Amino acid sequence: MENIQLTPVEGGICAPQGFSAAGVHCGIRHNHTKPDLAIIKADVRCTGAACYTTNKVYGAPITVDREHLADGYAQAIVVNSGNANTCAPNGVQLAKDVCALTAQALGVAEADVLPASTGVIGQAMSIEPFQAGVPDAASQLDSSPAGSLAAATAIMTTDTHPKQAAVEFTIGGKVCRLGAIAKGSGMIHPNMATMLLFMTTDAVLSHEVLQKALSQVVPATFNQISVDGDTSTNDTVLLLASGLAGNAPVAADSEDYTVFVAALTQVAEQLCRELAGDGEGATKLLECTVTHAPTLEIARAVSRSVIHSTLFKAAMFGADANWGRVLCAIGYTPGDFSIDHTSVRLRSKAGEVFVCENAAYHPYSEEEAAKVLKEDEIDILVDLGCGDAQAKAWGCDLTYDYVKINGDYRT
Repeated sequence: MENIQLTPVEGGICAPQGFSAAGVHCGIRHNHTKPDLAIIKADVRCTGAACYTTNKVYGAPITVDREHLADGYAQAIVVNSGNANTCAPNGVQLAKDVCALTAQALGVAEADVLPASTGVIGQAMSIEPFQAGVPDAASQLDSSPAGSLAAATAIMTTDTHPKQAAVEFTIGGKVCRLGAIAKGSGMIHPNMATMLLFMTTDAVLSHEVLQKALSQVVPATFNQISVDGDTSTNDTVLLLASGLAGNAPVAADSEDYTVFVAALTQVAEQLCRELAGDGEGATKLLECTVTHAPTLEIARAVSRSVIHSTLFKAAMFGADANWGRVLCAIGYTPGDFSIDHTSVRLRSKAGEVFVCENAAYHPYSEEEAAKVLKEDEIDILVDLGCGDAQAKAWGCDLTYDYVKINGDYRT
């Protein structure tokens, strides 16, 4: 991947050819006037791929998504915030009705519209806000970066800022782009996708190859985030490919496929960092890198355990180099591996401290460690010393504000 040229570009989900987006306020959330409805539209019918939550309780839009994407094609996405449409009366029918409204407003087939929702679980949702909001959003569709920003803003719940990314790359001599927007701040834990995330590309890929690429990237990125240990009921990743870049179709396991996966991975990792760093009440982004693990599965599991540890997250909030909590989290990770040669380093832009060697204390300065841990991005470097595999996971510190936010979430 080091020889693959990937260039970050502006435009988010509208960066690839053939996509426009909009975000409006339609009144789903009654207590304020923030944008709460987004539409993403493709100029042409796209191949599509998706991954969804593994929670046994899942939102009605996911049921409809699976039905509509069964043929591998879609042309539009409609997303609301403020109400998850989960465990709600008549939820599936409402999601279908929203798709019908969107199809009519956009002039596309109803079966080519993919719905998504985020917000409070278990509350009834009315079609009335959509009847006004969908035509309004459709009339404001914009293929410029402003369209992507509007949509990214409309899908936010407790997020403190909109999240988007895009990258440019070359396949078969054709310039291609891949863009994305995401929302996620709380109720994030590794178990598929961990948030709502919508991706677009103008590269030419079949549904099967597109799904293979997404399914390959998800375990190494979106499954490696943890904010609070709760797997949402509405986690969804949707990826649409317009094919307007005009490259030859990407074949599975080809050099072009490797390039596309690299682009998908770069965008995914950027959004993983943004999602984890914007965890509810968070003040610090935590990135745990595990090296020299016996298997990739163990490397991923260990990095997740460290990032998910409530005690360690609290220690990071307090800038306390309590490395024993890292070892504890490693120790309860499932899998057959030795911790005898484990070392731990804590690093930030303020420096690095070596705190643990061979699973035991390594002399360090507490004052220097506190200085390192007061920064807003902390790297936790774990070397298991018993293999060649490595993996990363992303999380955040646990603060007083997390409880405040979730203590009155519904109000």
